[in-house]
Amino acid sequence: MLRVLLQYLLPLLLPFLLYLVYVAFARGYAPGWIGETPWPQLAAAGLVLLAASLLTWSLMSGAPTDRVYVPPRLEDGKVIPSTTVEP
Repeated sequence: MLRVLLQYLLPLLLPFLLYLVYVAFARGYAPGWIGETPWPQLAAAGLVLLAASLLTWSLMSGAPTDRVYVPPRLEDGKVIPSTTVEP
């Protein structure tokens, strides 16, 4: 669940949260501030951060490329989990 939060939701919602903090400190709370919120720009910034997060996560995680993947298998009635081994 934490991975979903950090990888998908946080980058997508971060521009909205930062804007809300900015509005709260810069102008104070005003009932009509939602109508003048730049929703498309905030959504675009969130999508850019999400794409950067996913790209970074995919490049920095995973098994080393010099190892061979062995899928899970059934031996003697027990499931042996997947592993990576030296070639």
